[in-house]
Amino acid sequence: MRTDPLLVHYPVRLRLITVFVLLGFSIVFYFYPRFLGEAKKIGGDDLIIEIETFDIPQTQQFKLPEPPARPSVPVASEDEFLDEDITIEETEFDQFEEWDAPPPPASSGPQVVFIPFEEPPRPKTPIRPVYPDIAREAGIEGVVYVQAFIDKNGNVTQVVVAKGIPNTGLDEAAVDAVKRTRWKPALQRDKKIGVWYSIPIRFTLTEN
Repeated sequence: MRTDPLLVHYPVRLRLITVFVLLGFSIVFYFYPRFLGEAKKIGGDDLIIEIETFDIPQTQQFKLPEPPARPSVPVASEDEFLDEDITIEETEFDQFEEWDAPPPPASSGPQVVFIPFEEPPRPKTPIRPVYPDIAREAGIEGVVYVQAFIDKNGNVTQVVVAKGIPNTGLDEAAVDAVKRTRWKPALQRDKKIGVWYSIPIRFTLTEN
């Protein structure tokens, strides 16, 4: 059987044709950009980059206002002893018998009833009130009149302010001092009785 020469040389021819086709495409791709001037367009010498500059304004610094100063708050003293520059006069009880009946108290307080007596009650120890720090720093002086009920055993059961100095702490200091004091009860025909009694408490500051 005779062999066809085309079939024998077909693979070689197919390879040659493929090589020539690829070579032709390579030549076309190589020279095509040069004909269109693409190489000139992408040249590095013709590339110009413009950079726009602008000024950045300086940031303004705002100064915050300073906080207001804290108000001073008076602090109560923990020392119960009197300072050297304070003098509290001792109460004189010799003139109490000449006083009239105490005035009626306010409606909000206890009802003060005058009970006659022959001998008034007398304190066993001097009345020593503690001078309030608020009144001392403000330089406040004065007399606080209190009315106390002293029972037949010499105990102070009720105390009201008849005439005081409000909002200074002197009224409260006078009431506390009277409550802490032990008393000799009043006498009526040699009998111990409970009575309402008016007591002045004097607060005085001495200068250095």
